[in-house]
Amino acid sequence: MECGRQLDTVGGASAGRRLIGLATSLLLICWSLPGQEQSPPPNAGRLASIRQLLAQERWQEIVDQLEPVLPAAEPAELVELHYYYGIASARLGRWQDARKAFRAGYDLQPFDKRFPIELAGVDFKQKRYPQAAAWLRQALRLDPNDSYANEFLGTVYFLQGNLEAALKYWNRVGKPNIENVRVAPHLRIKPAVLDRAFAFSPASTLWLPDLLTSEAQVQNLEIFPRYAFQLAAREDGHFDLDFHAQERNGWGRNAWEGLLSLFRGIFQQTIHPEFFNLGQSANNVVSLVRWDAQKRRALVAVSGPLRGDPQWRYHVAVDLRNENWGIRDSFTGPAPVRGALNLRREAISAGVTSVNSGRWSWSTGAEFSHRDYRSVFAGSALTPQILLEGNQLKHQAQVNYELLRVPERRFVARASASSQAGRIWSEPAQSFFKLQSSLTGHWFPQSQGDDFEMYARIGGGKAFGETPFDELFMLGLERDNDLWLRAHIGTRDGRKGSAPLGREYFLLNWELDKNIYSGSLFGVKLGPFLDTGKIMDPSPGLGSRKWLWDTGVQAKVFAFGVGVIFSYGKDLRSGNNAFYFRIGR
Repeated sequence: MECGRQLDTVGGASAGRRLIGLATSLLLICWSLPGQEQSPPPNAGRLASIRQLLAQERWQEIVDQLEPVLPAAEPAELVELHYYYGIASARLGRWQDARKAFRAGYDLQPFDKRFPIELAGVDFKQKRYPQAAAWLRQALRLDPNDSYANEFLGTVYFLQGNLEAALKYWNRVGKPNIENVRVAPHLRIKPAVLDRAFAFSPASTLWLPDLLTSEAQVQNLEIFPRYAFQLAAREDGHFDLDFHAQERNGWGRNAWEGLLSLFRGIFQQTIHPEFFNLGQSANNVVSLVRWDAQKRRALVAVSGPLRGDPQWRYHVAVDLRNENWGIRDSFTGPAPVRGALNLRREAISAGVTSVNSGRWSWSTGAEFSHRDYRSVFAGSALTPQILLEGNQLKHQAQVNYELLRVPERRFVARASASSQAGRIWSEPAQSFFKLQSSLTGHWFPQSQGDDFEMYARIGGGKAFGETPFDELFMLGLERDNDLWLRAHIGTRDGRKGSAPLGREYFLLNWELDKNIYSGSLFGVKLGPFLDTGKIMDPSPGLGSRKWLWDTGVQAKVFAFGVGVIFSYGKDLRSGNNAFYFRIGR
């Protein structure tokens, strides 16, 4: 407040009452001291008397003197009278009178930062934290460097459970100070590896960029499906920083979890043998075996921190496919085959990912592959220019960048761009280049918790040169595809090819999730989605030729570290209905 005293920050769920009590006491002290005057008031004698009563904490006398005076007061002195009347009313616990007085003063002098700060204090005392935060943001628009308002606002956000927003404002006054970094004792990862993932250190100030970098590097270890950093208050006014996490180890935490993970794709004729945190160093082996007669696949991928550094992660993979394709205009109803083939593809790839900070990361790698086609029915879709066979070498690169983060609104916008440059030694040899970019937005509308969650993505891509068939883009639901139109299923009779294919696309996805149930082992989210996109290709048998619009609803179920998405989508152009389920981590 304008008294210039700073809020002594205290944190942690166990210290909430202590923090509220301390903050309330400081607010009352602030109300008991005179504020800074904008200009000398015309009735200096009356104001001097009020200040004397204020210093003596004679709150009722202040109220008794000012109540009959306020209606007939000169406009020039109303601002100060409202200010002192509001302070005395607040000290007496007359919150509505205090709010009314401070609001009247604010309406008369909207550029006086004292009033939004005092209004925030009234709301804070009544535990109306969102309203208190709104008034403090208004005060900081008037004076961004006000140390008390910055610290007070950080405390309000901390009580709401928004650590990022709390750090944003606490950092402006050089707080919070952390003494110890404590890790849950049940974690098996080597302490040295986990410690390198933390960009902060004990006995220092916790800065927001360091927290975000630490979160990104913890994610890069790929063994923590859930984790949280929490501040715990100390008696000396400093904090300890606690790291809580759910860790993947071996086949699973127990036999049931291991079996569920292994056989989660059994209804899709797939098993997922996986082993995590090998050597307690976040080295992972992830694989799948699919024996579906129409789309056989075997994949093994090994990854881990490069030289034990969580900033860097290497990956090596072998991917074998034998797939039957039938190119059609739809996954249901009358849709003649426009082309068909059997694709055999073998690939080995390697690469590295670098987390440079919490704001951006990049990856690069190379893939060597071989493909051939059998049982080809060219039809109108499969031209000789895309039926390229032989060995191929491809370079891949991607950059991810955080464009905007608004911790107060719990909103993050990120951009991503990737490229693939390849050459295939067919007859004759050909080169191609693929470029993709996307913009994503992630928003939690409420001030705390994840009861509602909104996600949106806009993306596009284009391929240049002679592009092999298996390098085409596809818009639709298919287990090996990540460009989703959720009312277009990418397989028919088990064969791929019933979703639009092409060399150029635009895609927008939007979804809103409502938390239906959340527990330690089981959770359910439900919400609507909307997708729109278009895919183009020079070949008359490929592409969508029109903009496609899909809408529907989806349910996300999480149990024992496995996620299942059930979706119902309706194609607004054709009227087709699509029921689909996907399984993943």
